[in-house]
Amino acid sequence: MLVLSTGMLVLSTGMMITAELFNTAIEAICDFMKTDYDMEIGIIKDVAAAATGVAIFVWVLVVVIKIVEIWSYLAIYL
Repeated sequence: MLVLSTGMLVLSTGMMITAELFNTAIEAICDFMKTDYDMEIGIIKDVAAAATGVAIFVWVLVVVIKIVEIWSYLAIYL
């Protein structure tokens, strides 16, 4: 069980970092294509940021679950 949850922590961290990198790439491409304000480009950036936000939310959820698991383990053996 401990290995599985550690794997989930590593996977969710990788997913979160990957989402942030994709968000950065999308924003850079949009800024390169259009330097002045464009509402459609703004929507694209907002959707990319929202996807990153979802990935961060999932990561935080996995981290909290892992912390609770460690805390309960320590409570039993200390």
